[in-house]
Amino acid sequence: MGLNLNHVSIRASDLEACRRFYTDVIGLVAGPRPDFPFPGVWLYAGSTTAWSNAVVHVIGADPAHPDGLEGYLGSRAGAAARGSGVVDHVAFNGTGLAQMRQRLAALGSAARERTVPGLGLHQLFLEDPDGVVVELNYPAAEA
Repeated sequence: MGLNLNHVSIRASDLEACRRFYTDVIGLVAGPRPDFPFPGVWLYAGSTTAWSNAVVHVIGADPAHPDGLEGYLGSRAGAAARGSGVVDHVAFNGTGLAQMRQRLAALGSAARERTVPGLGLHQLFLEDPDGVVVELNYPAAEA
């Protein structure tokens, strides 16, 4: 059986702030999204003409108007409204560590950094506006 990760969905309390984080900080691009009965945005790594490049699906979670969302995806009553819940973090591989550090400095965003011993991997850890931890992995040689 061949599997790969298709996308991550995040229920955002502030849809626009979440979109800005993943586009302005992480570098994804907003693109086409099906006409679901709830607000949201699909964020792409690569061409926006291939839906398989939509790696982050942001769902606008409005507790005052949950009908369309609950009707389509079901209720999340009792689930954590912030943070990663039982999922610890979401990770992306990338190149261009120096450029990402410059982007973060220009935006005034802080990241925790570390190099993984023995893997040749340097990591940045950030949090999105809803407290989801995002890990960015770069070749350690870039550090």
